Amino acid sequence: MNDLLRSFGRAFASAFHPRMLWLTFKPFIVATVGWGLMLWFFWQTLTGATRTWLDDWSFTATLYRLFDWLGFSALHAVIAPFIVVAMAIPLIVVTVLLLIAMLSMPSVIRFLAARQFPTLEMRRGGTWYGSLAQALWTTLMCLLLLIVTLPLWLVPPFFALIPPLLWGWLTYRVMSYDALALHATRDERRELVRRHRMPLLLIGIASGLLGSLPTLLWASSVWLIVMFPVITIVTIWIYAFILVFSALWFGYYCLRALQRMRAERHDGAREVAHEIAHEVAPIPNRSN
Repeated sequence: MNDLLRSFGRAFASAFHPRMLWLTFKPFIVATVGWGLMLWFFWQTLTGATRTWLDDWSFTATLYRLFDWLGFSALHAVIAPFIVVAMAIPLIVVTVLLLIAMLSMPSVIRFLAARQFPTLEMRRGGTWYGSLAQALWTTLMCLLLLIVTLPLWLVPPFFALIPPLLWGWLTYRVMSYDALALHATRDERRELVRRHRMPLLLIGIASGLLGSLPTLLWASSVWLIVMFPVITIVTIWIYAFILVFSALWFGYYCLRALQRMRAERHDGAREVAHEIAHEVAPIPNRSN
């Protein structure tokens, strides 16, 4: 727990370094332009298809009757856009995560190595292509889980529990690889992840909870959908900042754990060598 809190504090302080703040803008610009154009051209098509799907679903009629009973009949018109937004935001976040893994994570790790771990040997057990394959495979699995659990997103308390858990698992899988790709060998990375699986997963879930904070902007009022372009731009940058902070958090924790693991191996090897040397040492000649 001390390592988690210590790495959290150092990551939070480093997140406001000008170099780290700049790293938030590269994925932000790419994601904003790409998703902005897509939603601009396909917004009507997406909301229309969602409205048709809702009309064919028996649960929707029950939900509408509940809204009428509560006096919120006007919510009928915003359910379809709200679902489109709810589906778009996780996809946007995943896009930002992949962009940060590809564009920003190597710079984050080099930043940490230069400032905090200058003596840690780089053994380059991971590659850019390995990072890409890991990110794409894990993202595909996460999106499948997202689709399977989608009906639960309309049911309390699952809408508040599922996103952080999925996001935490995805972040843990992607960033643990990238945090160690430059310094650890393949075997070291696997052993370290096996040893620290739970703390790394906790960092991922905590990052997921932090990543859910911008979503509160949407949850605070469904009428913010009319401000979708502006709010989306703001939330994408917030997500980018949170993800760079998460990269720093994973980086600090993983590199510190790697440093400690190598020190333990070095001490163990030295003790073994000392014992061997002691066993094979020549017996002193006591004869006169």
